Amino acid sequence: MDTEATRRQFLRASAGAAGVLALGRSAATASPLGLPIGCQVWPTRSMLGDLPAYVRMMAGIGVTRLELCSPIGYGGEFASLKDGKEVRKILGDHGIESVSSHFSMAELRRSQARSIDWAKEVGINQMLTATLGDGNGGDSPTLDQVKRAAEEYNRIAEAAAAAGVQQGLHNEGFEVSMVDGQRTYDLLLKLLDPKLVTFQFQMSTIENGLVAADYFLRYPGRFHSMHLQDIDMKSAPPASKKGRPGRRPQVALGEGSIDWSTTFDAAKKAGVRSYYVEQTWALTQRSVAYLKKFPA
Repeated sequence: MDTEATRRQFLRASAGAAGVLALGRSAATASPLGLPIGCQVWPTRSMLGDLPAYVRMMAGIGVTRLELCSPIGYGGEFASLKDGKEVRKILGDHGIESVSSHFSMAELRRSQARSIDWAKEVGINQMLTATLGDGNGGDSPTLDQVKRAAEEYNRIAEAAAAAGVQQGLHNEGFEVSMVDGQRTYDLLLKLLDPKLVTFQFQMSTIENGLVAADYFLRYPGRFHSMHLQDIDMKSAPPASKKGRPGRRPQVALGEGSIDWSTTFDAAKKAGVRSYYVEQTWALTQRSVAYLKKFPA
């Protein structure tokens, strides 16, 4: 995803955020839908180097919850998150919390205990991985690979649960693939233990035919959180590259084809407890503004 982050944007945004905070927090901490406004840091990761300024910038537009990416598995771009206790303090200083983070499958296989320790230092109780495709066929798994991936992730989730942490799964290429006429995501919802693994729905997978409201109502209680993007499905998709279909560009929430009233109504009924805007900084600002006007 394009980070769309420049130093000039960063400085301007930080200055603006400071001004908002100086006026007071009532407008900046609105909680539409009865849930905190959350953002996932991945698309704006190039801004993370100065963590206090980054957090101040997010607080300034009304974000009160950040979903992180583990510095253990995600590398140097997330080095500012290495000290979990310091991260927690910086977040708290600006009225922000983090209860969720993404972790690579590689680190969960190699050093899960270390990742859990970092998560607890930050205050995270939801540990997710973006996809089970690593080592399991990538975006084109076989049925046996799907079954093996589910067995492995149930074991990982069992160890997390023993440490007091909930394991979750996002949906990317592996999950939206088709296996023997069945959607891999649907198979995983059957194969993964509902007591151990919750799900995080990626709204942009509407391009793959996955409609969030349908899944929330079909599987109540299985979805814990959402990644928010919007897509204009009426626009023509770009040409395929290397055999993969082109992806339509994202737009700010409310400017695309997703029915947000239906989506959030279904999310409430299904027990979804967190949502995170996952977009470029330019889109994030517009999407957060949209959420602040959305009826609770």
